[in-house]
Amino acid sequence: MSWLTRFLGSNIGLKLVMALSGFVLFGFTLGHMAGNLQVFLGPDVFNAYAEGLQGNAMVLWGIRSVMLLAIVSHMFSAVTLALRSKAARPQGYKQQKFLSGNYAVRTMKFGGFVLLAFIVYHLLHLTVGAVHPDFNHCEMVSGHLKCSAYHNLTVGLSNPLVAGFYMLAQVFLGMHLAHGVWSLARTLGLSNPRYDGLARKAAWTFAGLVSAGNIVIALACVLGIVG
Repeated sequence: MSWLTRFLGSNIGLKLVMALSGFVLFGFTLGHMAGNLQVFLGPDVFNAYAEGLQGNAMVLWGIRSVMLLAIVSHMFSAVTLALRSKAARPQGYKQQKFLSGNYAVRTMKFGGFVLLAFIVYHLLHLTVGAVHPDFNHCEMVSGHLKCSAYHNLTVGLSNPLVAGFYMLAQVFLGMHLAHGVWSLARTLGLSNPRYDGLARKAAWTFAGLVSAGNIVIALACVLGIVG
C-alpha cells in the first residue's frame, strides 16, 4: 500500500482523485436532474420513477455508497490541496484569473461550503423528510410499493424561501461544475491553447444545462405550474 500512500500524498494524485470524484458527482447531478425533470410528465410518471428507485435497494444503496465516497474524496482532496497551496504561497496572487486553479482554490471554496449545506438540507428535506412540511414516505400497498414523490417535491418547493435557496445553490453548483469540467479537461492533458477555449465552452455549457434544469424545476413548483 506504500505506492497508494505516496500517490495520495502527492499533489498530482490528489488532483486526479478530485477530478475523478468530480466526474462521478457531475454524472450523478446530470442524471438526478434528468430524473427530476420527469415531474413535468405528471404524478403517475414521476411516482413510478421514484418507486423504481426505492424498490431496488441494491441499486439505491449502491448509488448512495458511491456518492458518499465521491463526496468525501472530493472534499478531502480539495481541502488538502487548498491548504498546501496556501502554505506554499501565503502572500497570494494580486490578480485572479477566472477558472484558473488559484481562483478555484481561493474563491470556489465558499461555493463548496454552500453546496455542502445544500446537500445536507436537500437530504433532510426530500429524502428523510425531517424538514418537509408534509412528507409522505413510501409504503407497501397491496404488495406494491407506492411513493408520493410528486407530492413531496412539488409541496416541498412551493415555499418561496425554500425554492429560492434551491435556486441559489444551483448558481453555485453551476460555477463549481464549470470549473470542475474545465479542470478535468486540463488534468486529462487538454491544456493546449488549441483545446482550452473549447474546454471552457464545454464546461459552461454542461454546467449551465444542469443548473438551468434544476432551477426550472424549482420555479415550476413555486409558481404552481406543477403540483
